[in-house]
Amino acid sequence: MQQIGTVWASLDRRKQIIVAGAVALVFLGILAMSRIATAPAMTLLYAGLESGAAGDIVRSLEQRGVAYEIRGGSIYVAGSQRDELRMTLASEGLPANGNRGYELLDTLSGFGTTSQMFDAAYWRAKEGELARTVVGSPHISQARVHIANSSSNPFQRSAEPTASVSVVPSGAQITGDQAKAIRFLVASAVSGLTPENVAVIDSNGAVMGAQENAVAADTADDKARQLRERVLRLVEARVGAGNAVVEVSVDTVTETESIRERRFDPNGRVAISTDVEERSDSARNQSADVTVASNLPDGDGGGSDESNSTATQTRERVNYEVSETELEVHRAPGAIKRLTVAVLVNGARTIGEDGTETFVPMAQTELDALEELVASAVGYDSDRGDVITLKSLDLPVVEPQGTLVSASIWPDIHLDAMSLIQMVVLAAVSIVLGLFVVRPIMASAVTPPTLLPATAQPPEEPAPYLVGEVAIDDSAEFTALAEKMQPGVPAIAGSTSEDAVDRLRNMIGDKQEETVEILRSWLEESEEKV
Repeated sequence: MQQIGTVWASLDRRKQIIVAGAVALVFLGILAMSRIATAPAMTLLYAGLESGAAGDIVRSLEQRGVAYEIRGGSIYVAGSQRDELRMTLASEGLPANGNRGYELLDTLSGFGTTSQMFDAAYWRAKEGELARTVVGSPHISQARVHIANSSSNPFQRSAEPTASVSVVPSGAQITGDQAKAIRFLVASAVSGLTPENVAVIDSNGAVMGAQENAVAADTADDKARQLRERVLRLVEARVGAGNAVVEVSVDTVTETESIRERRFDPNGRVAISTDVEERSDSARNQSADVTVASNLPDGDGGGSDESNSTATQTRERVNYEVSETELEVHRAPGAIKRLTVAVLVNGARTIGEDGTETFVPMAQTELDALEELVASAVGYDSDRGDVITLKSLDLPVVEPQGTLVSASIWPDIHLDAMSLIQMVVLAAVSIVLGLFVVRPIMASAVTPPTLLPATAQPPEEPAPYLVGEVAIDDSAEFTALAEKMQPGVPAIAGSTSEDAVDRLRNMIGDKQEETVEILRSWLEESEEKV
């Protein structure tokens, strides 16, 4: 502290102000860096919320006294409290985000609620539930679902429901497979809705994915990829991973074909109905002689003849139908027209007695066995014109380029880019102040004293170094004292003068650093004695 006070007293007023300011800036820089280092790491709580929902979140955080930051449309909180706050806010129904689900039906009461009001609330709740499910994907930040259902109109026939989904991606653009999954999700949740009647629209107003038929077969590329993976998995089980290359080409039917065929067989008869008609007729004939006695009331009639006749008739009618066969075939696009499979497998390497490496292809028997397995895996059909080619050739070994992936400690450190930039800037300012401001001033303050010759005139203003004349009568005593204080220093270095002052001056000129050390030690001894 005494040396610091001596240095401080030796500085003029301007340098004292500079040193004080530099020390204060360094202290503030260190304090700011320590504050940033100890401050909690802010992580994302919610992003992409509507204005009303974001206001409800901020109001709830202020009521709880939780520190938060708003950066654009995102809300950040301390990383240690993020998960707890999300669960707590979710229990309160936050963020609402405008997508209310089946809780809308809870507000309806039986009194005063018409069927139209209930239907409107039901479809609104259905849209909200679907939007919640779609937003649950990490690739989508916002979603709106609109369902057009005309089932309430009993006079409209053959009306199919339709739907549209508007999505906003959270990062990269939504792929065709993701849009297809959204269409199937909405179609499965609404009765009578088909995936081709669902349109997915992104934030740029573009329709995502082609409107494909749900029952159509997979495309040629999808089938080729499936067959390739199947064959590669089968072949690598024998030759090992990386020792086989498989390519599959699938030629599919691209047009739709409908065939209707009707055949009649005249030789084949089928009885479809039989009618049996039976008719029976009966007749009775009586003949008598006409006399006078038969005309009298009490007279006996004359003799008569009587005859009976019966006729029966049966008729049968059989109706036959000519044999008929009706065949209707619908062929949708996607059927395999022709299949081509190429398989390349690696052989073995042998080292001869002379040290040379020789490639040995796989035996033909093994190739034939693998070809049979491949034919069974892909569904080989010779009538269709399928081709399978299997060869054993030398596959060069390619060393992987790049560096080995290793675990890093950075994922465990929760620091955002802004905090890192602030810490780097403060550290740079502190280093600059310490190296280029404080250090030069302190170095100039402790400049070693300079001895002036006896004939030199002292400066008009006091200087921060010693001014005076050294006069010693006995050169031997001075030499002994010099050797005692600084061993190894010669008594007189390169001096031919008989005057002790001249010899001392010459020695000081040759040994300036040693002389300064001797004088500094004298000053320290005098201060300790005082």
